[in-house]
Amino acid sequence: MAHRWINALKRTQPEEVMGQRIAEPRPTLWAVLWAMVYLVLPVMALGMCVDGLVQLVTGHCTGFWCWF
Repeated sequence: MAHRWINALKRTQPEEVMGQRIAEPRPTLWAVLWAMVYLVLPVMALGMCVDGLVQLVTGHCTGFWCWF
């Protein structure tokens, strides 16, 4: 079972079409920006809500902005 995962993660040789090597797909700037929108922003928003809730309940600020 583990050898399937290892083989899937191994890099393959670039594919050739009509003698030309095709570049491997790679993350672009747009892909990074959309990943931030869909992954980073919701996690940060959830963290801010939890920090605000803790501050309301306990009266102690636990957020990053409390350090300044």
